[in-house]
Amino acid sequence: MAVALAAVALATRSALLRDADHRINGLLVQETNEFASFVEHGRDPATGQPFTDPGQLLKTFLTRQYPDPDEELLGLVFNPTEGHNKIQQSRDHGMAYPLVEDKPSRQEIYSSGDSAAVLERPEGDIRWAKVPIESPNGHPEAAFVVAIHPAGEQKKATDVFHMLLAISGVALLMTTGIGWVVAGRILRPVRLVRTTAAQLTEQDLTQRIPVEGRDDIAALAETFNAMLDRLERAFAAQREFVDDAGHELRTPITIVRGHLELMGDDPAEREETVRIVMEELDRMSRIVEDLLLLAKAERPDFITPEPVQTGELTADVFVKARALGERDWQLAGAVDAEVMLDSQRITQAMVQLAQNAVQHTVMGQRVSIGSRDVGDRIELYVADSGPGVQPQDAEVIFERFRRGTARRGSRATGAGLGLAIVKAIAEGHGGHVELRPTEGGGATFVLVLQKEATP
Repeated sequence: MAVALAAVALATRSALLRDADHRINGLLVQETNEFASFVEHGRDPATGQPFTDPGQLLKTFLTRQYPDPDEELLGLVFNPTEGHNKIQQSRDHGMAYPLVEDKPSRQEIYSSGDSAAVLERPEGDIRWAKVPIESPNGHPEAAFVVAIHPAGEQKKATDVFHMLLAISGVALLMTTGIGWVVAGRILRPVRLVRTTAAQLTEQDLTQRIPVEGRDDIAALAETFNAMLDRLERAFAAQREFVDDAGHELRTPITIVRGHLELMGDDPAEREETVRIVMEELDRMSRIVEDLLLLAKAERPDFITPEPVQTGELTADVFVKARALGERDWQLAGAVDAEVMLDSQRITQAMVQLAQNAVQHTVMGQRVSIGSRDVGDRIELYVADSGPGVQPQDAEVIFERFRRGTARRGSRATGAGLGLAIVKAIAEGHGGHVELRPTEGGGATFVLVLQKEATP
């Protein structure tokens, strides 16, 4: 702002000086033209005839003029003895160092071969223009001189420049003070964000920034608070995940260690111990594989979509699911549509849902698999005729290491990661998984996917 104000002041001074030069040039031209016209058309008041005496011509013209305060109109008549005499109008000038009192300067102007120039003097420069007068009939030579002192105009421009500098200085100080106060108020929430961020630790993510107003800073505070909410949920989920994973893996390790420590020399006992150890190791392997799969769900290459015929996909899932157990398997419907899907991931999710249905039903109970077209969505579902899901379990069964409180049918051996994997696959396709009641009793798990899926 200081640079801008200084530039404005300098530009204003330059413009004022340029205007003063134009005005001075205009005055010089105007006065010389008026005198030339008077020489051509003027008449001697005493005779009524054209002037024949240059001195009388100059005296008559000058007495009729009213020069500006910084302007001098001089008539110079050559005198062989003194060099030249001066003839001036009677008006007294209040200017310092007038030309009429500076004989060397008058002689320099009179003897100059130029019609206009600038006379440089220590007392101040003079802009002048001269009109020589021809001298017929032996009269002395003469000249009309217009002299303008530009110091007054230049002083006005300089005064305006100084005034602008003073005003700019005051404006700059006021703007600096206002800017300091406003910037402090604007940056105060930013400093609060920085202070809050510095106070955050993994153990304490409860700090929040108070939101005031509806400006961009308030929006920043809201965004930061939302980020803290997500971080707090993420850290809580991480701690819960670590605790649950540790608990799930600790149990088979304890079983393996206990049986190995108690294993005796009896071959039958050894065979039973080996069988139990292998079952627990297989369960640990499945848990680790499921955890790795869920970790991959965060990667952008988790889903590789390609054009898939949902009718064929549904039929393939039905064929594979029938080998999971002796149930009343039914292909409820298969919509014929082409959708961008990762067929392997969708098959994995549907088979997992079918496996859950087998675990929570008994031999001969109905399990339906199908797909349907619902507007801009495609739904793939697995419905069973078991006891269904308890209301208190509906919100938690899709979380990691969470199982329903009601066990349906045979013994459930999973670690509680199956439905979490199904949820991750659905969300990877830009969709979601829903739990719906089955008509006549049971549970229906539905993968809801957009036809134009955006993973």
